[in-house]
Amino acid sequence: MALLSKSDMLNADDREYEDVPVPEWGGSVRIMGMRGAERDAFEADQYAKKDAPISQRMANFRAKLLVRCIVDEDFNRVYSDKDAEALGKKNASVLSRLFEPAQRLSGMTREDVDEMSKNSETGQNGGSISG
Repeated sequence: MALLSKSDMLNADDREYEDVPVPEWGGSVRIMGMRGAERDAFEADQYAKKDAPISQRMANFRAKLLVRCIVDEDFNRVYSDKDAEALGKKNASVLSRLFEPAQRLSGMTREDVDEMSKNSETGQNGGSISG
């Protein structure tokens, strides 16, 4: 395999996505993995709350990730960050089904999620969230 040039790397279409059937909603939802800068911003938002109780830091965590990963057929975000509260009121089973590919396609491991959920005040792991 040949080494890639800067242009090759920057121009490669490396989007990863998955269309997930959601019969409860009457169709499918396209989940696209976050880009590097998007994931960094998401994690920064979580770490910015590191001194808050875990119940506040991890509240609506699945929906907060999903609003960044649900896209339309042209790969444009469907939701803004402000929509996480409304999305979080949807069926938990559906959100978990969508969360798993969002987490995986964004290169987010269970350990990454566990790290974001750690309670810095007690040094205890506050549990994990996985698909």
